[in-house]
Amino acid sequence: MSHPHPGLGTPPPLPPDGLRIVALGGLGEIGRNMTVFEFDGRLLVVDCGVLFPESDQPGVDLILPDFTAIRDRLDAIEAVVLTHAHEDHIGAIPYLLRERADIPLVGSRLTLALTVAKLAEHRITPVTVEVREGQVHSFGPFGCEFFAVNHSIPDAMAVAIRTPAGLVLHTGDFKMDQLPLDGRLTDLGGFARLGREGVDLLLSDSTNAEVPGFVTSEREIAPVLDGVFRGANKRIIVACFASHVHRVQQVLDAAEAHGRSVCFVGRSMVRNMGVARDLGLLRVAPGLMVDMRDIASLPDRNVCLVSTGSQGEPLSALSRMANRDHAIRIEAGDTVVLASSLIPGNENAVHRVINGLTRWGAKVVHKGVAKVHTSGHAPAGELLYVLNATRPSNVMPVHGEWRHLRAHGALAEATGVPADRIVLADDGMVVDLVDGQANITGVVPCGYVYVDGLAVGDVGESSLKDRRILGDDGFITITVVVDAASGKVVGGPELSARGFSDAREAFEQVRGLVSEALAESMRSGMVDVAALQQLVRRTVGRWVSDTYRRRPMIVPVVVEV
Repeated sequence: MSHPHPGLGTPPPLPPDGLRIVALGGLGEIGRNMTVFEFDGRLLVVDCGVLFPESDQPGVDLILPDFTAIRDRLDAIEAVVLTHAHEDHIGAIPYLLRERADIPLVGSRLTLALTVAKLAEHRITPVTVEVREGQVHSFGPFGCEFFAVNHSIPDAMAVAIRTPAGLVLHTGDFKMDQLPLDGRLTDLGGFARLGREGVDLLLSDSTNAEVPGFVTSEREIAPVLDGVFRGANKRIIVACFASHVHRVQQVLDAAEAHGRSVCFVGRSMVRNMGVARDLGLLRVAPGLMVDMRDIASLPDRNVCLVSTGSQGEPLSALSRMANRDHAIRIEAGDTVVLASSLIPGNENAVHRVINGLTRWGAKVVHKGVAKVHTSGHAPAGELLYVLNATRPSNVMPVHGEWRHLRAHGALAEATGVPADRIVLADDGMVVDLVDGQANITGVVPCGYVYVDGLAVGDVGESSLKDRRILGDDGFITITVVVDAASGKVVGGPELSARGFSDAREAFEQVRGLVSEALAESMRSGMVDVAALQQLVRRTVGRWVSDTYRRRPMIVPVVVEV
């Protein structure tokens, strides 16, 4: 799927002193973040993530950025800068490296470690460049300076990109927690230094632009978790993102304080926390961790499970527990903590899991009833700080749905950025920074690329439409054998259906209608098989609509003898 952009055509050639910015994902949506910078014929990519499917995209596992616009220019890519290791920023890296394996991946220690672990599952060994905040590296014509930012995963960074066309600051995902668990503050002083130098274009996280005020500190979560642990008499199961090292650390600390052993559940949780532990970013007390096989031998009051599935993903550990399709069976008296916020679009899936857990007698604690999570994204008050510190000449809100982008644009205008220098763009729109002014100059192909099992890109909107019809109203197959020479129906019609009706007599009436329509058409000389199939489809479709007010998929098969 691609978004139409009336009035926008192919962008003109980029002036020699211009910088081109094209988002191939992450605008008008939460996820699929990927931004391509072009200068002097060379490309720098910031992030390459995935978007997770919604309920109206049945069978889809992941949605990738559309590489079409750069596919014939892969050799021009100097590097991919990864701001942090969340799936919506690194998840599509395996698919990009399938097209060119030696693209350097640039990122912090944890970001690269988690990315390399992910790539190992795809049997890809990448070229990596580890960087730290405060460092400056050049990749072709792009001079990159890295800044610490606070987020819901350690080691996140913003990147300033310098070219002769100007200075661009890409914040990545960030917040400004003043009491972070790891003591690593967002470098607002560094941002202010850039502001004094002159930021020509600011690309900034917009996820919480509609939320007033300032973020709740991570430190306020610990006392709430401690209270949950103190009040629980049976097992505690905490579900959170598999990358949220800080939240897992708080759970480990609470478990240690209350005499509970901890077991990680879910492949990505085990993998990511193993990496964080190896890097010294996760402190685990001796003897605290136990293997899943040993859980059954421990008293319930001494067990804490840390699981994936906080977004209701169907195959996640928590969803399978709710469906009693997991080795861990939810029992009455268990306490389940959903220590995460809801990604837009996942509400129904999460509520379904909560209902499933509650059905078996579990007590479910979530953000709606207790302060067990705080966002990793800066709300409006903090975005204003960044705007005032950097004083950008142009602002391009990124990482958000349209309501978030517009809200961020309004904040920028309130701080004095002229309205004509606030760029509200969509995926695929081309933004050129020339002579200090950023403008939308055209559009490139930019659709959704669906991953379905091992197949990438062979499922499109037409297939999804068929799947939605099948899922909603089922299908009907009609098989008829005709003799073109005599103009008669010699076999059938035979009807079969799935997902439409369990009543055997449902199709008695329509058989006669199909036979009559075919006989009349063939008497008038219509013997073309394709035309007869269309006639069968129309006849059955009209009958189904009039009789049932449904729209199943109708598959006519006309066999000529």
